[in-house]
Amino acid sequence: MSRATKAVEQVRVRRAAPERIPASVYASAFILLLVLFWVVFPSAGGKGALLQDIMSGSLPPGSRGHLLGTDTLGRDVLKLTIAGARSALLGPIVIASGSIVIGIVFGSIAGWFGGAADWLISRYADMTLSLPSLLLAIVVSGIIGGGYWVSVLVLMILYSPFDIRIVRSAVIAERNKPYIEAALVLRLNALRIIFKHIFPNIALIVCVNFFLNIGYGIVSMSSLSYIGLGVSPQDADWGRQLLDGRELIFTNPAAVLSAGLAIILTATAVNIVGNWIAERNSLAL
Repeated sequence: MSRATKAVEQVRVRRAAPERIPASVYASAFILLLVLFWVVFPSAGGKGALLQDIMSGSLPPGSRGHLLGTDTLGRDVLKLTIAGARSALLGPIVIASGSIVIGIVFGSIAGWFGGAADWLISRYADMTLSLPSLLLAIVVSGIIGGGYWVSVLVLMILYSPFDIRIVRSAVIAERNKPYIEAALVLRLNALRIIFKHIFPNIALIVCVNFFLNIGYGIVSMSSLSYIGLGVSPQDADWGRQLLDGRELIFTNPAAVLSAGLAIILTATAVNIVGNWIAERNSLAL
């Protein structure tokens, strides 16, 4: 067998061999599955996450019956962290989903039809992107009166311009390709061309942006809750837990660190898994 033939065989073996999944992806997937389990079963850490016991307030980690101690109101920190996963993740998923839907609809209209529709949608996106989204969310939520779902709606609208621009650019890139020209020759309607022919080719970009939006949403919603514009004081949430536990940084640092680490690890895990999915699909293409 010649050297050239051996080289070709080695390339074939490498291509046929399954790609190794990095350890960071396994760790991130485990974190996300754990957090999703907490979202579905918020009482997994035990019932009474919001149960107050002033006499047992500010207990340090390792106290009897309280692995991570308690906060100033006597609530168990571990149970509070597990129960807070639902509000910390559910809102960002809704934000990302709604933002992507808005981006697909208006981005497709702007990219396919062009003209006045493209100009109006692009100006809206440019104007909104020029504003600091989190600061604007704070102002709007403060004027309306705050509230968890008000913050979700505001962030959904503020995140959508970026998705609109991404989808618009992708649709424009696909619009002049031969397979689209063939579809036009067959006189297929615009709606069918966009969603049946163009969308499968831009779905990877949409998927990556969806994961990015979830990560940004986790940080943004936690930030709003930290300043009192997210969940109500009696609800469990990681951002609210940071706010309530800042006075315990020296007596029970776990009250702050548990929520802070949960926010950081979850947001990072979402981005790592999203990037891995994008890289794997791009290699498959």
